[in-house]
Amino acid sequence: MAEEDDTKIRILQSLRGKICEAKNLGPNSGPNRLRDLCTFCTINLDQEEVYRTKVYEKSVSPFYGEDFYFEIPRPFQCLSFYVYAKSMFQKDQPVGKVAIKKDDLYKYSGKENWFHLQSVDPHSEVQGKVHLEMKLNELITETGSICQQLVVQIIACQGLPLISGQNCDPYATVTLVGPARSDQKKTKVKKKTSDPQFEETFHFEVTRPGSYKGRSNFQVEEEDIEKLEIKVELWNNGNLAQDVFLGETRVSVKILRNDHVHRAWYLLQPKGNGTKSKPDDLGSLRLNVTYTEDNVLPSACYTALRNLMLKSPDVKPISASAAYVLGDICRESVGYEALLPVVRLLLHHNRLLPFLTAVAALELENTQEANTIFRGNSLATRCIDDMMKIVGRSYLTVTLKPVLNEENLQGYVQKVFTSITQSSSSCPPLMCDVFRSLRQLASKRFPADPHVQYSAVSSFIFLRFFAVAVLSPNTFQLRSHHPDPEISRTLTLISKTIQSLGSWGSLSKNKLSSFKETYMYDFFKLFQEDECIEKVKKFLDEISSNVSKESSGVEDLFVLKEGEVHKRAQGRKRIGKKNFKKRWLRVTNQELSYHKQKGKEALCIIPVKNILGVEKLDESAFNRKNMFQVILSEKPLYVQAGNCVEANSWIEVLSQVSRCNPGRLSAFHPSAYIGGSWFCCKEANENTPGCKPSTATVLANIQLDIDCDRETERIFSFFSSNLSRLQKMEDACAGMSVYLGQQKEQEEYSAFTIQDPKETFRTIKELRSVLEDLQAHHESKGALTDEPGTMENPIVGKTA
Repeated sequence: MAEEDDTKIRILQSLRGKICEAKNLGPNSGPNRLRDLCTFCTINLDQEEVYRTKVYEKSVSPFYGEDFYFEIPRPFQCLSFYVYAKSMFQKDQPVGKVAIKKDDLYKYSGKENWFHLQSVDPHSEVQGKVHLEMKLNELITETGSICQQLVVQIIACQGLPLISGQNCDPYATVTLVGPARSDQKKTKVKKKTSDPQFEETFHFEVTRPGSYKGRSNFQVEEEDIEKLEIKVELWNNGNLAQDVFLGETRVSVKILRNDHVHRAWYLLQPKGNGTKSKPDDLGSLRLNVTYTEDNVLPSACYTALRNLMLKSPDVKPISASAAYVLGDICRESVGYEALLPVVRLLLHHNRLLPFLTAVAALELENTQEANTIFRGNSLATRCIDDMMKIVGRSYLTVTLKPVLNEENLQGYVQKVFTSITQSSSSCPPLMCDVFRSLRQLASKRFPADPHVQYSAVSSFIFLRFFAVAVLSPNTFQLRSHHPDPEISRTLTLISKTIQSLGSWGSLSKNKLSSFKETYMYDFFKLFQEDECIEKVKKFLDEISSNVSKESSGVEDLFVLKEGEVHKRAQGRKRIGKKNFKKRWLRVTNQELSYHKQKGKEALCIIPVKNILGVEKLDESAFNRKNMFQVILSEKPLYVQAGNCVEANSWIEVLSQVSRCNPGRLSAFHPSAYIGGSWFCCKEANENTPGCKPSTATVLANIQLDIDCDRETERIFSFFSSNLSRLQKMEDACAGMSVYLGQQKEQEEYSAFTIQDPKETFRTIKELRSVLEDLQAHHESKGALTDEPGTMENPIVGKTA
C-alpha cells in the first residue's frame, strides 16, 4: 500500500445544518402561483446536486425540517439551495435558489437565517475551471514592418457540469475584446467529457504594421493594450438543440506587462456576474448552515497536544485537565460543542470511560437533590450525550427502526416500550460501563435514596437517548427524511411517554395531568402498574449491572451504508448504456451485496474479506463521473454513485471495512480493461499488476469513523479561538494562589471551575507551549500553500 506523504496537508471540508422552512413561494400573482404544487429542496455544490429532501405537499409555505451532514470531497465555489416545484408529467421546475459563495459561508455559521430566493438564470449556473496561456510576440513582416501579436492557448478544462445527467460535449470560444473590436475564435468540440483537453492556440494582432526601419518617422496607430482583455467562454454543443453556457472568465492583456508568458488556471464565472437588476419576489427560505474546513497537518505535528489530551483522565482533580479546561473556556462562545472532538479522541484511544467517570463524580459533588441528578446541560451530561450518539447508533437501529417503520405509529406505542425494555443485550458495552459507573457514583452520593441508582441511568438512556431519537428519527438515520406533520405529532407523544420513564419519580398519578390527549392519558396509566415498573427496573439493571453480557463469539451484523447506484455488468467487453443498471448497494461489517431494488433478495453477495482494494475510477474509462471500483480476485466491480459526495462516502466506508484484509493490493489500475488493453497503461495482459500505487487508508474505527488527527486539529482550533478566555483562566489561577501574587476578586474567576489553582495553572502553561508549537507548524506548512493560478488554487477571473 502506498505510504502517506509526511509533508502533505489534508484539507477536509464538511457541511452540516438544516433546511427549515419556506415562505410565500413563487410569484405573488399570475398563473405561476404555487398554491396547488408540491415542492422539494436540493443542495448543490456548484452545479452538482448532493442532497435532496422528500417532496412536501401543496403549500406555499412548506415546513421541511430536514437536517443534513456530509463531507465535501472536492473544491467548490458556491453552495446553493434550490426549491423545485414537483411535476408529474413534465420536468421539475425551479422556483428559486439561495446561492452562497464559499468565502461568505462563515457569515452564517451556526445560525438560522432567512434568505430571499433568487431566480434561476441559466447563465449563472456554472462550475469548473479553465487552463490557459497568454503571451505577446513582436513580429517583423516580410515588408520590414513590425506588429505585436497576442498568442492565446486554451489548454484544458476541469470539472465542467453534467448536462441532463451525462458528460457534456464542450467547446470554447476565445474573444479579444477592446473599445473598438471583438474578434472571436472557437475550439473544436470535445465529446462526452467534463475534463476536456483542448491544446489549441489562437493568434490576435494587437497593433497595426508600421515601417520597422523608420519606425520613429511614422505615426503608428496602436491600440491601448491596457484596455484589451481576453474572454474565454465554455459551451456545451447542443447539436440540434440550443448550446448551453457553461461559464466564462476574462483576463486583462495588461497582465503581460510584467510577464512575457502568463500561464494559469481560472475558475469559470457566471455571465455578467449572474445578477439581475431587479430580483423577483419568489419567497424566502430559512436555513441553518455550518461549513467547516480543517487543515490537517501530518500526524507527527499533533503528538504533543494529543498526548496532553489523552492524559486528562489521570489528572487530579479532573477540572485541572486539558480536556476540562477546553470545555470551561469554550462554554460561553460555543457551549459544549468543543467537547465532541475530545470525546471522539478519548473514545478512539479507550480513555473515555475514566474521563466520564471523573466528570460525573465532580458534578455529583455539586448536586444537592437526588431528584435533580444529571438534569442540567453540563460538561458531564454533554460528554455522555455525545458518547451515546456515537456508539449507540447501531443500538438505535436494532431497537427502534423496525417499530418506527410501521405505517400506523399511533397503534404501536406499546411496541416501542416493549422493544426498548427487551433490548439490553444490544446495548453497546461502553454505554453499559458508563451506566454502571454512574449508578455506583449516584448511590454513593445519595445512600438514603433507593431510587437514585435507577434515575441516574434512566435520565440518560430514556431522556437523552431514546426520546431524542424517536422525536427526530431522520437525524439518527432511522428514517430517510423528516416525518410529515401527522407522524411528527404521534412521534412527539411517544417521545413524551419515553421521557416520563427518565424520571423514576414521574411514575405517579400526579403526572397524568400533563397529557391532554385522552388516549395518551389512558396509555400512560399502564406505566403505573407494577408489571411495567418492574420491566423498566429490570432493563436498567441489565444495562448497568456488574454482570458482563455473554458473547456468542459472533460479531453482530450492522449496516454501514446502503443506497441506489448504477452498477456495470461484470465482464462486459464493450462500452454502452445497457451495461449499466440501477441496483441497491448495501455494505455491512461482514459483506457487500447488491439487489435489484431495496428490500429484494441479493443478486450477489461479496464477503468483505475478499475485497482487495477500493479506488476511484477515471472518468475516461466509461465516460461517466463519480465512479469507483471494488477490486476483487476475479473481475472488479464498477459502480457509479449519484454525486461526488456519495462516491466519496462509498469509497471511505468500503476502504475502512476492508483495510485489514491480508490480500489488499499495493497498486491498482485507475481505468478499465476494455478492447484488449488497460486504458491507463495500455498493457495488453489483463493480469498485469496495477500501474498506480494504492491509496493509503487512514486508520479509523469503521463503526465510529474517527480520524484522530482531524479531531486534534479541531481541538487546536477551539483553543486558538478562545485564547483570551484561556488567559483569563490563567489569571484567575494566579489570583487564587498566594505564591503567584495578590488574590483577585471572586468575580474575576467565578466563571471557571478551579479546584486546584496550582495544578490548573501548570496545565495551562503546558497547553500554551503546545499550542504555540502547533501554531508554528501551521505557519511553516502554510508557506507551502499553492500559488494562485495552480490547479489546486485557481484564480477567480474577472466578470463583465
